[in-house]
Amino acid sequence: MRSLGGILTGLLIVCGPLSADEPPAVPADQADFFERRVRPILAEHCWSCHGEKKQQAGLRLDSRDAAIKGSDNGPIVVPGKPDDSQLVAAIRRTGDLKMPPKSKLPDDGVAALTEWVRLGLPWPATPKSDAARAPDARKKHWAFQPVRDPPLPSVRDAAWPRTSIDRFILSTLEARGLSTAPRAHKHILLRRVSFELIGLPPTPEEVTAFEADQSPDAFSRVVDRLLASPHYGERWGRHWLDVARYADSKGYVFFEEATYPWAYTYRDWVIRAFNDDLPYDQFVVRQLAADQLDSHDSRSLAALGFVTCGNHYMNNVHDILDDRIDVITRGLLGLTVTCARCHDHKFDPVPTADYYSLYGVFRSASEPLIPPLLDPPPTTVEYDKFDTELQKRQRALDEFVTRKYDELVTQAKSRLAEYLLAANATKDQPSTENFMLLVEEGDLNPAMLQRWWIRLDKARRTADPVWAAWHAFAALPEAEFANRAAEVCALLPSPLGGEGPGVRGPLAINRLVLQAVINPPPKSIAEVAQRYSELLNRVESKWNRQVQLAVGDRRSLPEKLDDPAEEELRQEFHGADAPPNVPKSFGWGFLTLLPDRPSQTVYQKLLKDVETWVMSGPGAPPRAMVLFDDLIPHEPRIFLRGNPNREGDFVPRQFLGAISRAPRRPFAHGSGRLGLARAIVDPANPLTARVLVNRVWHHHFGTGLVRTLGDFGLRADPPSHPELLDHLATTFVRDGWSIKKLHRAIVLSATYQQASEVERPSSDPDNRLLTRFPRRRLDFEATRDALLAVSGSLDRAVGGPPVDITAGFAPRRTVYGFIDRMNVPATFRTFDFPSPETSSPQRDQTTVAPQALFLMNNSFVFEAAKRLAQRADVAGLPTTAERVTRMYRLLFSRPPTANDLQLANDYLGAAPSADQWTRYAHALLLTNEFVFVD
Repeated sequence: MRSLGGILTGLLIVCGPLSADEPPAVPADQADFFERRVRPILAEHCWSCHGEKKQQAGLRLDSRDAAIKGSDNGPIVVPGKPDDSQLVAAIRRTGDLKMPPKSKLPDDGVAALTEWVRLGLPWPATPKSDAARAPDARKKHWAFQPVRDPPLPSVRDAAWPRTSIDRFILSTLEARGLSTAPRAHKHILLRRVSFELIGLPPTPEEVTAFEADQSPDAFSRVVDRLLASPHYGERWGRHWLDVARYADSKGYVFFEEATYPWAYTYRDWVIRAFNDDLPYDQFVVRQLAADQLDSHDSRSLAALGFVTCGNHYMNNVHDILDDRIDVITRGLLGLTVTCARCHDHKFDPVPTADYYSLYGVFRSASEPLIPPLLDPPPTTVEYDKFDTELQKRQRALDEFVTRKYDELVTQAKSRLAEYLLAANATKDQPSTENFMLLVEEGDLNPAMLQRWWIRLDKARRTADPVWAAWHAFAALPEAEFANRAAEVCALLPSPLGGEGPGVRGPLAINRLVLQAVINPPPKSIAEVAQRYSELLNRVESKWNRQVQLAVGDRRSLPEKLDDPAEEELRQEFHGADAPPNVPKSFGWGFLTLLPDRPSQTVYQKLLKDVETWVMSGPGAPPRAMVLFDDLIPHEPRIFLRGNPNREGDFVPRQFLGAISRAPRRPFAHGSGRLGLARAIVDPANPLTARVLVNRVWHHHFGTGLVRTLGDFGLRADPPSHPELLDHLATTFVRDGWSIKKLHRAIVLSATYQQASEVERPSSDPDNRLLTRFPRRRLDFEATRDALLAVSGSLDRAVGGPPVDITAGFAPRRTVYGFIDRMNVPATFRTFDFPSPETSSPQRDQTTVAPQALFLMNNSFVFEAAKRLAQRADVAGLPTTAERVTRMYRLLFSRPPTANDLQLANDYLGAAPSADQWTRYAHALLLTNEFVFVD
């Protein structure tokens, strides 16, 4: 193989022939992985040599058919076995072949391609039918249609429905000749609704009271009691934290503090919002723009953790913003908008321009170094000491950053000639490694050198009038420069007088640049660089004098220079993308601007001093993880193929075109976060209410009316009951966006109260039409919390900092466990706890041996069994049968059967020991009846 493109072609050949008319079925998560992680790598590192304009070795990789056609190279991959694949060796650069040839892929790129091979090289194709209808998707696809409340369908069995929901379910069943299941027994129903609403089993006393209550509204009052419980917010808050990719750490970082010390304030805000039944539209708006609201409730600022508690991606700002766009669009709208980062969405009507419109919204806001307090500062001596020390540390950091920032900006201007020559030396091989090599023996700043390289590269691509002459001279071979410089001067337009900014002709060139560089012809590129430096610094001096005069005379500061040509040059130091115009930052991103290790060490220490004191100084109060709008909003531009060094057209900060009201208007206030939030919860938006009610339905029935909770686009399965989905969405908005009312409507329905067992098999084997209630295993949190509850050990305190629930027998509810984004405990993963790397609209559902092995062998379960046995040994229960009955009521919400008692007697004998009771309790904890809900 001589190119990465050739390697990848070999991979596709190994996968076998693929039909161009029948694209392979790729799981949605793998397709999303390819679009977000793999395709951008191919676009940036392969298609320039194997694309539409250039085909080395006759190879193209910019379409599926071309990739299948391949090249003369043989296979170089074993799908599913990256360690046996030459491709992986090539991108790891461990063999003779090293790809890409000029520079190593970034580590995350290597990891992505390696994972791609491990998955068997999924490559989703755009079906012709989808490609043809994508432009009209807004008119045709069901999810983009307005939500309309359909009339209630008629049913033959008018006695069965309890709520409007049942009419939709029953009409579908009757149309297919299917019947419903009988109502579940009361103890089963109570256990079911208790786990679903508060995540805990009912107590024996609650079961007894419910079974004894024969009033028609007995179950309704149980539901009201559970919805009023503070544990309701813990259960449903945890469901939302999956969507919010909540974690208590930042992911992989270098020197900065790895934990989020105040992430728990967001978690507690979510729990409180669910307990208070905060209307969902307000719930959304506060999580995107709480700082923009006219509210005196400083505690609501914690809601912004929804945006800020994601992965830090080694402080790569573009990946951080991509993650924020993803959690908002998939989590709230059910659209995979981030697939449009590098190209227009392959399936849904989301152009790249819309992605960068949202990018501009979040690029216009920043996280403060010291987050605001949740409550007014306490008036205590301890806090006064804390605040005095904080100001001292912050002042030291501010003075250091200001000094280094001034040095950086001053050097970027005064040593312009050196930066131009260094950037020119790497014009064909731009990489951080090359920038570092060029400044190794001097004291140029590598980050500033990269900024000048980017500026020159963009100027070359756009024929910028300031730098057109530079690029004309830079194209000359060094050995021939002196002899051919006059030729270049002759080809350039002659400088003319006048007040215009430049000379127009075959090239548009700044008038002052021409006067400076062609007379007399330069003898070297170094002389050209020096002339540019002198010219731009002369204009800079004139600008500084005007500013100083305005300040001295107390007049308004000037906005620009009068001469258009001079103003054009001034922008090279002061324009929005001018290299010296570095945003002043006090975060870890500023570390990349420091050129030497001693400065970096000092900065790390000063920043760490502030962070550590804010987190753990004596008297440190809790804070909110917030965003604040920047003074000047970012004007976004499309990144061509997702490359931030290749900017395309400007785009306004505005909402998605596919679901916007016409005409679409750019956001006018600040960053646009508040405008975005209001557009998302606009009742006319066809997605937001549908996505939420579908998510709630999923958590009650195990499957959503739309199976793909995070994707309502063209690849999503159609809803099983589309009219019911719209009825729920309409009612949800009409009821004031109340999630608790939505719960009531669902759990009080006859559909929800069906038994899970039926006498004869149904012709609805997947239970998609809900001929019965689906039996489901408890998730990880409910399983662990149930072990604590039945053993009498559960700490019911609500809220507070996270704890390590993997150490010993920690009694806190699982929702309060510390979540390390980089190292989720194996036990969590065993029970399908989602990765907090990205938003998780729904969890995997697996049944694997390690789940049973955990219950059999884990010390936490042993201790729960021991405490359960002790709890059943209470005064007044002297016999074995009475103690067994107590255990059964605690665990299963029912008394034991005669067979259950016989098995207990056979094992325990006449005089069981404490150890026997513990083993018996442990055996009951291993049963499906304990870890499943009927």
